[in-house]
Amino acid sequence: MDVPAILAQIADAASRDEMIFPTTTEIALKLQRTLDDPDCSVDQLARLVQADPLLAARVVAVANSVIYSRDGRSIADVKSAVARIGFNTLRVLAAAVVVRQMEGMAGTPEHRRMAVRLWEHTAHVAALARVIARRFTHVDPDMAFFAGIIHEVGGFYLIARAASHPGLLEAEHGSLLAWDNGGAALVGRAVLRHLGVPDAVLAGIEGMWQGYLALPPQSLADTLLLADQLAPLESPLSQLAGTGSEGTIASIDVMLGDRTLSSILEESAMEVDSLTNALRA
Repeated sequence: MDVPAILAQIADAASRDEMIFPTTTEIALKLQRTLDDPDCSVDQLARLVQADPLLAARVVAVANSVIYSRDGRSIADVKSAVARIGFNTLRVLAAAVVVRQMEGMAGTPEHRRMAVRLWEHTAHVAALARVIARRFTHVDPDMAFFAGIIHEVGGFYLIARAASHPGLLEAEHGSLLAWDNGGAALVGRAVLRHLGVPDAVLAGIEGMWQGYLALPPQSLADTLLLADQLAPLESPLSQLAGTGSEGTIASIDVMLGDRTLSSILEESAMEVDSLTNALRA
């Protein structure tokens, strides 16, 4: 099986706009476009969110997470939830719906199970990226959260298209090395551009694909690399490729001033768990 050639075909399909989304995703994409309008209001956004039960439930769940509910006051309506989390986080959650719907596009039970595991990994990376950005690397936490949500979107698209290429994801150990050796960037870049991801976020994800962690870590790419390696669940595609790096960066207790990354994450464990659970709901 010529895996690099298949990955190139899949990337070409994405770049030619051959992506069909369910209704929920179309609402989420419309919400993204509305957020681009500087005159959009909370009322207008709340109406769009309420049009889809999945998105509405996700927005309220995140608004009630530890990170956003500092006073412990529970919110039960969409408009208040949108006002609490803000437009930037709403943009992240709309992206999460798009990615989560791609999970459901997998063609076989085995591929769907793989997509579920990939979403579990994605949720952990996004939550960790937000905390690492806010407390360690000091990049924009909302941008890091957004990048964490979408960093594996190419992987979801690959799984969705795998049924058209029998054996692609059932090959022997190591046969998907092409995925980690440029395949993820090839497919991911095509999908991310189709979704209109901002250049700054795409550049951060590109840096993550290159895999070079600066010391001390300070960029969006560094933030994503740390979050990816510290996530308790590894990407199933990296596992399939035989290139999993569990424990490599995670074993380095990175210093920043008189603080260590591990101490910061220990203090933030409740925030990470709360946000991860809200995303997985």
